[in-house]
Amino acid sequence: MTRKVIISLAPSAGPAPVDPPALAADIIRSSAAGAAICHLHCKTRAGALTPDISVLSETFDLIRAGCDIVIQASTGGISQMSIEQRCNPLAYQYVESASLNGGSTNLGEAVYVNSFDDIRFCADACIKRDIVPEIEVFDIGMLNNIHIIRQEKTLREPVLFNLVFGHRGGLPATIEALTAFRSFVPADALWGVTHFGRDNWTFLAAAIAMGATVVRIGFEDSRWLTEGSEADNNLQLVEKLALIIRSMGLETATADEAREIINARKIK
Repeated sequence: MTRKVIISLAPSAGPAPVDPPALAADIIRSSAAGAAICHLHCKTRAGALTPDISVLSETFDLIRAGCDIVIQASTGGISQMSIEQRCNPLAYQYVESASLNGGSTNLGEAVYVNSFDDIRFCADACIKRDIVPEIEVFDIGMLNNIHIIRQEKTLREPVLFNLVFGHRGGLPATIEALTAFRSFVPADALWGVTHFGRDNWTFLAAAIAMGATVVRIGFEDSRWLTEGSEADNNLQLVEKLALIIRSMGLETATADEAREIINARKIK
């Protein structure tokens, strides 16, 4: 059977303004091109992180009306919000997956704080709502953090790790770092990658070749399309990643296939 690779789309860049109809249209087109998961932060229309889920809900409602992509809410991002506020997006009734951050790290000049109590709170929120956590880990030590949490709580199986590279203060997006990080992922877990600030496609191709289940693309991480040019929309990024996957003799997973792979429940 041909191996399926899940394309996860994080389509909204940093503090950029949010236009729900335009954003949803881009995501719907990207879904048709091979994206199976949509990862969104809870933002105001001006682009600031917020505990108010109204704009997020409006956007997801529009997305659901146009395609069947897996709905994934972020609980992260640098802000002054408490972990309780950061988990507000999980109250949106159609969330199937959510990011769960595996520890604290430097992100540029900021310190991204995720204490053990924060991790526990987010894990409990996912367990309570039967949501699949995608565990974002920025260094090898965070894998051990989750090992500790798994001894305390029953996380949805298989555990899914998102190995994050490219942030200033975190692991560089090099093949050597990927090889080292990947070697510490538990044998019973799934893993994928995010390359923040991406300015090439070789790192993502290497991750796919090494067995990544999920590969994240989108304006949240990088608009880079080719040397000297940026994508006009997320669709162009998804199309290029899908072409790379297929050129390697693999297939892009559909939304339903992604749900089966990560053990997410489909919400109608």
